[in-house]
Amino acid sequence: MSDRIFALIWLAVCALITVQMVQLDVPFAYEPVGPKAFPILMAGLMALCCLYLLLKPDRDIHWPDFSGLLKGAALIIVLLGYAVYFEQLGFPLATAIMVFIVNLLFGGRWWSGLIAGVLIGGCGYLFFDRLLQVTLPLGRLWR
Repeated sequence: MSDRIFALIWLAVCALITVQMVQLDVPFAYEPVGPKAFPILMAGLMALCCLYLLLKPDRDIHWPDFSGLLKGAALIIVLLGYAVYFEQLGFPLATAIMVFIVNLLFGGRWWSGLIAGVLIGGCGYLFFDRLLQVTLPLGRLWR
């Protein structure tokens, strides 16, 4: 039952995100994709996952122990820090740091987190900025 309750609540969040993005008024088109496409796409994917949870909920639910809850809280703090320092540090560096910390948080080796962070930060920047032409901040260090 808890899967279905969660799915219904999150489905409402997806609908709210979609409504907000459709109503977003962009005064000029500075990017080919525009700021609406990514949030609408993510809301659609989340809504599909919610529909799956509504149709096939898990019968055997296992709640996390205290250490799992602490990791979840730490993950939320890391993601909030990522959002706060995103513009100052820039996409590549902020993403690399976030990936590195999340890797360590969930038991990864420091060197694999470092490699993954650098690759995701660098390749992600090139993918969005060069290929999709979505402007991302480089941060104050590179100006």
